[in-house]
Amino acid sequence: MKKSLVGALFGVLLIGAATAAPAAALDAPSDAPATKAKAVNFAGTVALSNCSGSVVRVPDSQPTDPALVMSNGHCLESGFPGPGEVVVDQPSSRTFSLLNSAGSKVATLRASKVAYGTMTDTDVSLYELTSTYQQIEGSYGIKALELSAARPAQGTAISVVSGYWKRIYNCSVDGFAYRLKEGEWTWKDSVRYTSTCDTIGGTSGSPVLDQSTGKVVAVNNTGNESGERCTDNNPCEVDESGNVTVREGINYAQQTYGIVPCVGIGNKIDLSAAGCELPKP
Repeated sequence: MKKSLVGALFGVLLIGAATAAPAAALDAPSDAPATKAKAVNFAGTVALSNCSGSVVRVPDSQPTDPALVMSNGHCLESGFPGPGEVVVDQPSSRTFSLLNSAGSKVATLRASKVAYGTMTDTDVSLYELTSTYQQIEGSYGIKALELSAARPAQGTAISVVSGYWKRIYNCSVDGFAYRLKEGEWTWKDSVRYTSTCDTIGGTSGSPVLDQSTGKVVAVNNTGNESGERCTDNNPCEVDESGNVTVREGINYAQQTYGIVPCVGIGNKIDLSAAGCELPKP
């Protein structure tokens, strides 16, 4: 996955991020309405040691529930889950830098466990925190970002908000990849960005916000760097007939509406819940 900094350390899987992006830069491309994008900010996003993420809730989450942080599966501190591997309820004391609307760090949040993580079908990790939503909002005035329960539509104006770089990318949903294949991994129904979301290393795990609602519709995870076909750092699209398309320089995200049915009472991940289609161990 090219959007984390882990592989940059090894010089293999991910792009190097030695060239820093401008702090708190706001890219305003012509294909996303600038007036709507101005409402998007960094509140609720987090910076990990190697990636980006966000404090998230589902529509039924309660103020007293332990908060969740969402990032990518390939951002897990334990390394990339293999194809078919699903991580659930693993102890973790990982820390996250919580940002306010201006992108300034206001707190350090701590995980109690990895509630869920995988790189199969999707590329997501969900950490359960030691703090509740109520505690975070009461102490720092920061509300969690809500996961939309609806699938985004083609043409939706979106913002990719990176807590790691304190940078916002604005573009639109260009379309969807039936299957997105990168090296050993395959993801389903991935969001394809228009070209102005030219995300870089460290933006892995960034929430993708629908500019009209402010809700999270996807999690940023990869892109084709050099035009290679289906290799690490160079995902390819595979349609229902098996035809392969390579789009050099184009970046992708994994939809998140499918997570909503899997979060039950007390914000516990329930993979047996009705409508939950996340991969199971």
